Amino acid sequence: MKVYAGIDIGSRTIELVVVDIQGNIMDFIQTDTGFDPITEASRILAGVPHDQIMATGYGRGLFETAFDDAQTITEIKAHARGVVSIFPGATTILDIGGQDSKAIALNNGGRVKKFEMNDRCAAGTGKFLEIMAKNLGFSIDEFGVAALDAKNDLSINSMCTVFAESEVTSLIAKGADRKEIARGLHLSVVKRAAGMINRVSSLGPIVFSGGVANNPCIKALISQKLGRQVLVPEMPQRMGALGAALILAEKASESD
Repeated sequence: MKVYAGIDIGSRTIELVVVDIQGNIMDFIQTDTGFDPITEASRILAGVPHDQIMATGYGRGLFETAFDDAQTITEIKAHARGVVSIFPGATTILDIGGQDSKAIALNNGGRVKKFEMNDRCAAGTGKFLEIMAKNLGFSIDEFGVAALDAKNDLSINSMCTVFAESEVTSLIAKGADRKEIARGLHLSVVKRAAGMINRVSSLGPIVFSGGVANNPCIKALISQKLGRQVLVPEMPQRMGALGAALILAEKASESD
């Protein structure tokens, strides 16, 4: 039996998904990207049988250079295919990863119709949330829960990571509540995400993929701001790798 691997090399984590020709998931591995993504990718691939492999994500170019038999696909197409395999009628995807964020509109056939991408500024990404959580003394898992528990909204005006960090330092010095600062930072991320979503699609539920989809406050605030249902797949961070593996399996099936 032939099996097909999709690998998503992000700035924070690497996900590997292996599927059979029918698209059934046979294996899944996740690891931190670290400072040497190719070494980490090689390590998780060792001992994982696969007949073909397709890479996506931030480091797909590096992977293609390092592995002669690798194919590549954009994160937009990979996440779209992964999400549609879980939610076949999906029309809108929000993907917030470590390095960038994307809003994607799909047509009735599940293909990408339109998208917007923020990859020029860390604000609005998982990296921004990680930096701010550390500044406030929260782990990344605690951060979203604390923000959700805040009694009041607090406005963070700076839309740049550097200036927002300075603003947070100033608020801490003034004795502002940590949870309310956390909520303000989450609101600033949601404001950017909501704008991108509205520009690509205004109908139907929003499927939230990428690692930040595990943050309960971001999910709740997006739903509240846009008045739309937000769906989160089980293990949202693996949608890119899953999509790449499925596309590879479908190509193999069509060529048989």
